[in-house]
Amino acid sequence: MINRVVLVGRLTRDPELKYTSNNIANLRFTVAVNRQFTNQNGERQADFIGCVAWRSQAENMARFLKKGSLIGVEGRIETGSYQAQDGQMRYTTDVVADSVQFLEPRGAQGAGVQPGFGGNDNFNQFPSSSAPQQQSNSFSSGNNSNNSIPFPSNNANNSDNNNQFPSNNANNNTSVPDFNSTIDISDDDLPF
Repeated sequence: MINRVVLVGRLTRDPELKYTSNNIANLRFTVAVNRQFTNQNGERQADFIGCVAWRSQAENMARFLKKGSLIGVEGRIETGSYQAQDGQMRYTTDVVADSVQFLEPRGAQGAGVQPGFGGNDNFNQFPSSSAPQQQSNSFSSGNNSNNSIPFPSNNANNSDNNNQFPSNNANNNTSVPDFNSTIDISDDDLPF
């Protein structure tokens, strides 16, 4: 049988670490996960999924996460029941976390900043257009020796060199592949 769950969402409140009578750390938390579609008003709804983490996983979550932190949870669904103080049977469904990944840098937790998309982080490895950088690479050829773009345009008339993909000119005599061409393959050429 298969019982696997993978979630990506945000914590709905600050984690509160608790210990069992046997001194085992546990942490109950709720993850808000956006749905893939919007309602009739164009608003995106979310599901609030109850989860539990144990031992060192729970201790690390309590130490480093807070309300709004973006996390990834991998685990399994576990159901249970108990009798409440009013005598009614209560049924529970939780995701028992086998693995929890912290998906934001520490300074951006809960701020909604995604790495590489405008946050104050070092995840964006591409140079910005406002600060041109010179670097040598093995992709440059011909007229573009000072260009930092991996596949520069080979058009001699293009002086701004801001094109991120190679041009498809008749003068193009480099070994850059033409991704716009088609390949004719018959069924006999396929190995399956």
